[in-house]
Amino acid sequence: MCGIIGFVGRKEAAPILLDGLARMEYRGYDSAGIALRSETKGIQVRKSKGRLQTLSELTHGGADLEGVLGIGHTRWATHGEPNDANAHPHVSENGKIALVHNGIIENYLEIKEQLMKYGVTFSSDTDSEVVAQLLEYHYKECGNMMEAVGRCLRRIEGAYAFGIICADYPNALIAARKDSPLILGFSPEGNFIASDVTAILQHTRDVVYMNDGEIAVLTADSIDVFDDEMNPLEKTHSFVEWDVAAAEKGGYPHFMFKEILEQPEAIRKTISPRIRDGRVVLDDIHISAEEARNINHIYIIACGSAYHAGVVAKYIWERILRRPVEVTLASEFRYSQPLVDEHTLVIAISQSGETLDTMAALREAKRLGGRTLAVCNVVGSSIAREAHDVLYTWAGPEIAVATSKGYSTQLVAMDLVGLYLADLLGTIEPEEYSAVLTEMQKLPEKMQTYLENFEDTQYFASRYFNHDSVFFIGRNLDYAMGLEGSLKLKEISYIHSEAYASGELKHGTISLIEPGTLVIALGSYGPLFDKAMSNVVEVRARGAEVLAITTDAFREKMAKTADSVISVPDTHPLLQPTLSIVPLQLFAYYVALQRGCDIDKPRNLAKSVTVE
Repeated sequence: MCGIIGFVGRKEAAPILLDGLARMEYRGYDSAGIALRSETKGIQVRKSKGRLQTLSELTHGGADLEGVLGIGHTRWATHGEPNDANAHPHVSENGKIALVHNGIIENYLEIKEQLMKYGVTFSSDTDSEVVAQLLEYHYKECGNMMEAVGRCLRRIEGAYAFGIICADYPNALIAARKDSPLILGFSPEGNFIASDVTAILQHTRDVVYMNDGEIAVLTADSIDVFDDEMNPLEKTHSFVEWDVAAAEKGGYPHFMFKEILEQPEAIRKTISPRIRDGRVVLDDIHISAEEARNINHIYIIACGSAYHAGVVAKYIWERILRRPVEVTLASEFRYSQPLVDEHTLVIAISQSGETLDTMAALREAKRLGGRTLAVCNVVGSSIAREAHDVLYTWAGPEIAVATSKGYSTQLVAMDLVGLYLADLLGTIEPEEYSAVLTEMQKLPEKMQTYLENFEDTQYFASRYFNHDSVFFIGRNLDYAMGLEGSLKLKEISYIHSEAYASGELKHGTISLIEPGTLVIALGSYGPLFDKAMSNVVEVRARGAEVLAITTDAFREKMAKTADSVISVPDTHPLLQPTLSIVPLQLFAYYVALQRGCDIDKPRNLAKSVTVE
């Protein structure tokens, strides 16, 4: 979602801000802007609707703006349409205060109406400008910027990450955070704030993660952090391990394509440190055998692709744990009066670790007394810090909005946790436990084998890209995988696509099948392969054209029924989704390519959803 960067130091800030914003383009946005504080010109603001390139051209790469103190923002519209006026930064009426904001101010209308009674004029439709004008109001009252910020934060309700500069403070950048991520970066050339670590990796790996309710004051030489009562805090520094090159295209046409090809290595990094001497060893999870036995219900909470990883896990975990597993959309969890107590394990899955819906659901689970475990990619993220236990996926930076390696590493991470708990509970036979672990260690090699020869997937994408509606069908793990395959296709190609459990076809959906309809039939789950075949026969009898995804072992049999077949290497049935999802990712990619879509930055979408 929206991106924030701020810098105060000994270099011209504008080029640094533009570069940082460029590294956050993948988050999704519809306008961009920067504000600089200059000794001679005061607060200078440039912002524009559209891509960052427009802003860069408007400022000649930042050369038109002077100053070593500044803030920048890429906006994803929530309040007000995408236009120049609603773009950030927002400036107070007297022009002295500029502000960038991620999140939503819930009581902005009430504050706006009050300020308008005092004669304040607004130039945008946003909730964010209300904060800029409220800051000016309090600053005029008290004459102290930090006091004004404190009064403002006590007045507003909602989620926020703020970057604030003031013309009267030539060397101070103020930051504040609640329920929206914000990072502090330390560098010899100056200091940074950012909503995403990728924005500042070129300059520093020395970071501090702000917590809710904290305020920071940055100068060129120091960063001081305070709590909401303005008491100074000692913060722990973290070192970012990510390779800068991992956040760059490296000659590939799109980040998504690069990240699909990176999956074997990402999976290897996720599983290799956690399998030792034939056992799953999760050093960061502290659930004892007695605690595991006390668990009588498991919730998996997540959104989007992470939710689909949870659906896969449900099928696997219920088989190997013999415990009920409920997968719930994080955005619905809080409002469903969930039955959570001290005997409930709640797993929160989030690539970014900052998904606001998932964060709110996690907090509700903790409030109700549940044991929480986070599965996420970003070290030090909010969800990782707030859960009782955390398992990092080690996927590395994922830049494309449509996840690929983020999803596949979530699958294997959930496999690891499931096996770990099954081992504690004694609910899995030793032979199956060993067989799954053996095959899990072979996943990177088998995936690489497929990725070295996927021309057929590219061909079928060129053959079917002009379909306007596509159906994915499958049973059990294949149905769960179809959910993700369908989402991949719709989010980057804009084709209407739906996934159905095959057995539900007869309960209404088959009425939508007509001659020429494309059906992608998933038949990689061995125990139900014959059932999958019968559903292929059903849709073909109604005129559907069927593209089947199966395994090498079933390829010949599937080819007798389906129009076209793509196969992947065989593995243990519980692990098959990790391999079988790859052709669906590539199919979506090449369909979107054929249709001329913006693959890495699909319309209306954001990488990390930090508003509810």
